Amino acid sequence: MALRALVTFFLFFFVLNRSGLTVDGQVTIPARFDGFVYKAQPTSIDTVVIEAFFDPVCPDSRDAWPSLKKAVDHYGDRVSLILHTFALPYHDHSFVTSRAMHIVNGLNSNATYDLLELFFKHQEFFYNLPTINLSRATIIRHVVKLATEAVGSAYQSEVDSGFADRRTDLLTRVAFKYGCSRGVYGTPFFFVNGFALPDGGSALSYGKWRSIIDPLFKEKAMTEREENLHFFL
Repeated sequence: MALRALVTFFLFFFVLNRSGLTVDGQVTIPARFDGFVYKAQPTSIDTVVIEAFFDPVCPDSRDAWPSLKKAVDHYGDRVSLILHTFALPYHDHSFVTSRAMHIVNGLNSNATYDLLELFFKHQEFFYNLPTINLSRATIIRHVVKLATEAVGSAYQSEVDSGFADRRTDLLTRVAFKYGCSRGVYGTPFFFVNGFALPDGGSALSYGKWRSIIDPLFKEKAMTEREENLHFFL
């Protein structure tokens, strides 16, 4: 997905430049940091912070999730995960599914990742070709059904009305703009402690995550030992 997104990105700006148009890069700063915190694990300078940019209808995002989830669960409160939606423009239903995640997160943040996994489970339904003859209203009904399953039937009317709420539209746009501001061009895309991992757009195995994170804790432990040694000297 990364190569296709990168080509689309450069073609877009090539056309703008050839036509003499300009792009205003000013983005309104949101009131809160974008993203969904996994298991409400607080982030701090003492934790390793992973940021993941996912598209709910991207097969590579789906394939990347199990190993990332396993790695984050392995480290417990030593690692914090923040997931950002990044609605790829060539997936017809990426924006509406991403918006549903923002709607559900506003109703019950404990259900946000449940919805992500439901989208991954039923992802093939939302692919471009199978839905080519379906109306937007039909797609939204299916999205609302899955979102209600994740957050609970008591919230069905709130989920439904969320798609008429301008705020959820803006939250989804802000998430995409935030990704662009960080140089994200495809999904999945990962940052660890603020630094982008190479090979954006590809899933990482559990072993690869361990090989990235384990040395960070070893380095941290070594630094703490040196600090303690200097304290007693």
